[in-house]
Amino acid sequence: MDKAVRKRGRKPKNAVDAEANPNSNTAVAEEVVASLNAAADTTKSDRRGSKRRRKTGKEKSDDVAIVVSPERRASRHSEHNGDCDILATVADGPPRWESVGKVVPSMDAVVKVFCVHTEPNFSLPWQRKRQYSSSSSGFIIGGRRVLTNAHSVEHHTQVKVKKRGSDTKYLATVLAIGTECDIAMLTVNDDEFWEGISPLEFGDLPALQDAVTVVGYPIGGDTISVTSGVVSRIEILSYVHGSTELLGLQIDAAINSGNSGGPAFNDKGECVGIAFQSLKHEDAENIGYVIPTPVIMHFIQDYEKNGEYTGFPILGVEWQKMENPDLRMSMGMGNEHKGVRIKRIEPTAPESNVLNPSDIILSFDGVNVANDGTVPFRHGERIGFSYLVSQKYTGDKALVKILRKSKIHEFNIKLATHKRLIPAHIGGQPPSYYIIAGFVFTAVSVPYLRSEYGKDYDFDAPVKLLDKHLHAMAQSIDEQLVVVSQVLVADINIGYEEIVNTQIVAFNNKPVRNLKSLADMVESCNEEFLKFDLEYDQIVVLRTKMAKEATRDILLTHCIPSAISSDLT
Repeated sequence: MDKAVRKRGRKPKNAVDAEANPNSNTAVAEEVVASLNAAADTTKSDRRGSKRRRKTGKEKSDDVAIVVSPERRASRHSEHNGDCDILATVADGPPRWESVGKVVPSMDAVVKVFCVHTEPNFSLPWQRKRQYSSSSSGFIIGGRRVLTNAHSVEHHTQVKVKKRGSDTKYLATVLAIGTECDIAMLTVNDDEFWEGISPLEFGDLPALQDAVTVVGYPIGGDTISVTSGVVSRIEILSYVHGSTELLGLQIDAAINSGNSGGPAFNDKGECVGIAFQSLKHEDAENIGYVIPTPVIMHFIQDYEKNGEYTGFPILGVEWQKMENPDLRMSMGMGNEHKGVRIKRIEPTAPESNVLNPSDIILSFDGVNVANDGTVPFRHGERIGFSYLVSQKYTGDKALVKILRKSKIHEFNIKLATHKRLIPAHIGGQPPSYYIIAGFVFTAVSVPYLRSEYGKDYDFDAPVKLLDKHLHAMAQSIDEQLVVVSQVLVADINIGYEEIVNTQIVAFNNKPVRNLKSLADMVESCNEEFLKFDLEYDQIVVLRTKMAKEATRDILLTHCIPSAISSDLT
């Protein structure tokens, strides 16, 4: 039984060599000892080698289903050849550290990223929060560039990187941040940083059950860490940081805080993804997610093509599955037709001029769409057809075939990025605000909701704000949802103190399109009263002259530098 276990344990190292020459270690040992004319020690050395082999077989028997790191692969290979271990037994003096193990070049390209963040204060938008530091992982690619996660350098004040085995931190410059795909690109101006480093090469999208090794600097220590697993799922995933859905890999390797931005290697030492998030749930264990190479290459090529990150385009429609036979019949679909029904179209999307609600999308760029909204994806797999859209770039055109009133039409549609009424991010900029008579007006965004109501804002925020966040569509490119964030108490606003996070609909009977239009209307108002129409049919009325005079005293009392943010002036 022990013999069978050793065979299973040794097979993954090099099965062909093991079967062809099972006594390679003994042969090498005898040859080395004979060349040194140490006949008296032959038996001793042979016994050492045999003992080492038995010990190795037991230790590695549990590693049959585990993918080892590139570094451990190198040490195993040398051990199997019989060179390192046998020579070490006859060498004089203690071994030198540089001769103990061979460093795999791909590991040297993994760096540790240090960032100092200064987040905006959405409750007090004229100032920022206390700065804090974080560490994450990254890796070097061609063109003197470093890739990491976008959330690793979000709201950065200073970014530094450190190579493996180095004691020097180098200042880095952020070249681009892709919030949707959670990828950021850095560079280092110091030439010393790039000396002796070979950039990583990207591999193809892995298949299910392919081995992956995640390398990075997670919590629990300061040195590099390696976790191994397999690809357990490939599908369209929800990217938490970007609030988008893109292609992603699910793996069973541990991804912890600090692993973010680290590369995932295949068994050839090629980078096949970037670790970026994990699932923390009481009913799930060891579920980590990796950004795959198609998404990474889209980000890189987008930057190289445009000189900046422009984002992933969307089709700009909400659609419905067409699996019900009666629904299909009512839409004029025959047995030969498959597709999805358009429910709504984004008013700001380019296709709003050509597509109509209740159109049936039959194909996208020549790829047929199924009744459940999926398209073929490699052998034996299907994936949501939004994957086809995400492969395009902003401004690209796509051929869309639709069924309208039992007739087939084809349109060349220009693709654009998504314009949300309540944006998921504010592009790293400080929040905008406008203050008049103690009323603090601001535009609603997801970071604002999270700041006001915590990480469970999608449960705790007011119902009307959530409804607009989930279902409302922007009617124009510059439309914003403007609210009264709070009221800084003063004599002029007595009775209005309890107004909090309430949307303003109109000013002096004119609709409020965005925060800048509100500020312009108030500042240029020559009427006797300032009248603000809020939701729930609530109104606020102030005398114009007194409101503007009181604003100066309120700003002084609360140490606010300006009544209007710099981006609105």
